[in-house]
Amino acid sequence: MDNSNEYRTGRHCVFALHVHLVFITKYRRDVLSELAIQDLRHIFAKVCNDFEAQLVECDGEDDHVHLLINYPPKISLSKLVNSLKGVSSRRLRNFRPEITGRYRKGVLWSPSYFAASCGGAPLDIIRKYVETQRANKKPR
Repeated sequence: MDNSNEYRTGRHCVFALHVHLVFITKYRRDVLSELAIQDLRHIFAKVCNDFEAQLVECDGEDDHVHLLINYPPKISLSKLVNSLKGVSSRRLRNFRPEITGRYRKGVLWSPSYFAASCGGAPLDIIRKYVETQRANKKPR
């Protein structure tokens, strides 16, 4: 994984967008072993790469995973999440046939997920910066 705190550039923008995602297994079943989570890291990294995003960090427990992703503004977060969940469910079934019986009707993930933007300065500092723009402007 890449520890990317730098700004990235697009054709017409400079950005640093990070999202913290949490996916839970269907019915909170204990499906994910350490080996399964290792496989998921590689699967998630490949999907992120296909979206020109970067998987910064990934880890989890038996019933959920946490991901930290740096992604470009041209990507719809919901499309990225759908791809991450769909591809990982199918590929993990192929890589770890021993857990296939623990899937519920062939579904690994709960349809819900947690997403939070992160990185940069705390919101109250940014709010104060924006509020004081006019007051801090130097006369020309």
